[in-house]
Amino acid sequence: MKSTLIQKYFKDLTDQQIAQFDQLYDLYSFWNAQINVISRKDIDELYERHILHSLGIAKFCTFKPGETVLDVGTGGGFPGIPLAILFPETEFHLVDSIGKKIKVVAEVAWSLGLKNVTASHLRAEQVVDKYDFVVSRAVTRLIDFYPWIQGKFNKESKNSIQNGILYLKGGDLAEEIAESKLKAELYPLSVYFEEEFFETKYVVYIPQ
Repeated sequence: MKSTLIQKYFKDLTDQQIAQFDQLYDLYSFWNAQINVISRKDIDELYERHILHSLGIAKFCTFKPGETVLDVGTGGGFPGIPLAILFPETEFHLVDSIGKKIKVVAEVAWSLGLKNVTASHLRAEQVVDKYDFVVSRAVTRLIDFYPWIQGKFNKESKNSIQNGILYLKGGDLAEEIAESKLKAELYPLSVYFEEEFFETKYVVYIPQ
């Protein structure tokens, strides 16, 4: 059971979801050997540093059926792929400006049978649709990130929290948030996960 760590924090997974999370190690090991989407040393820490880290967003926000989520700069599919497994009735659009990374995302999604994932070789600025939430994982500083996705949100919120950005980021973020002039809320992942890796990791929530 490769996904034991995930099951430790997410108790209500279906058999299918457990099987999908279990598959991720072999899929990423295979693709990473061909196209480097995760640092070589990190592949052994895949479940903690990539999958569980991605699912930190799910501890803060439960996506609803029919909601739409844009994952900007998804790289090899994080946080989008783990979130799409967890929320099969939510639509996820994963975009990255590097085509070979999107190829990995598309292959992984196909291998897992994820019907709720669309993968596109696009820069965030080229996306024309509107979404309930935008997720991302430390792609760049917020002051640079925000203009890419400004105006890409549905006005009406279906969730218990307002539509907005859910950004995974680590370290001391006070200066970066001040620089961005955005109204951001910080939620430490150490509240949800006991592993040392999460001590300085946050979900940054920016309502729109």
